[in-house]
Amino acid sequence: MRPRILPPEGVHQGDLILVNPRHPYHPAPRADLVPVAGSGVLLERRAAQALEGLMAAIGDGWRAIVPVSGWRAQAEQQAIWDGSLQENGLAFTRTYVARPGCSEHQTGLAIDLGLNQGEVDFLCPAFPYEGLCQTFRQTMAQYGWVQRYPAGKEAVTGIGHEPWHFRYVGRPHALRMAARGFATLEEYLPWLAGFPWAAGGLRDAFGRVGFLPQGTAAVEVPETGTWTLSGNNVDGFFLTEWGDDHG
Repeated sequence: MRPRILPPEGVHQGDLILVNPRHPYHPAPRADLVPVAGSGVLLERRAAQALEGLMAAIGDGWRAIVPVSGWRAQAEQQAIWDGSLQENGLAFTRTYVARPGCSEHQTGLAIDLGLNQGEVDFLCPAFPYEGLCQTFRQTMAQYGWVQRYPAGKEAVTGIGHEPWHFRYVGRPHALRMAARGFATLEEYLPWLAGFPWAAGGLRDAFGRVGFLPQGTAAVEVPETGTWTLSGNNVDGFFLTEWGDDHG
């Protein structure tokens, strides 16, 4: 066994952090951002690598799909919010733009994608439920991605239906969410927290995961296998085993 340290600030870091109006993002130094598809759009490195793999798997997706917006600094999110308020009004802005400090784009784990059809709307890019865009959705869980704001869940997420907005959570979690019918992180993460690591956690076809409450100083994991640790940005951590079939 080998120890894994759980630093207090780690509650606000990792692939499974929940960011929404009730749980604002806690900024951290970013040295892991890389460009996507040779563009100026940035993502966290592992998210970008997974997205590149997904695009290759669906047949050179970057020819038909373009990256629109990835990581945003606080100042950029503020400017987008202010600009939308002025141009579109409060109702539209509340529906489609997260308040500064509460945007997934500030994590580096989220991206807006658009159909490559000339001029692309920055706030609401076209990403239809057909063709290559739908093939992207049907394949994305294999590469750790979920559609973050689905139709019918507006009251849960606090954001309107956004067919273009996707979030990296890691392959085991994206596959588990799809298989078990969890459409949002607001629903999935509290359910997952019901499997304490101290009680053995959850073992299923997608690996092993368990919850550790905030204040836990360290945990021991086996020497073999690949393990990732993520805070939930609320009250604790998830420890996830990434085996050969789940990484």
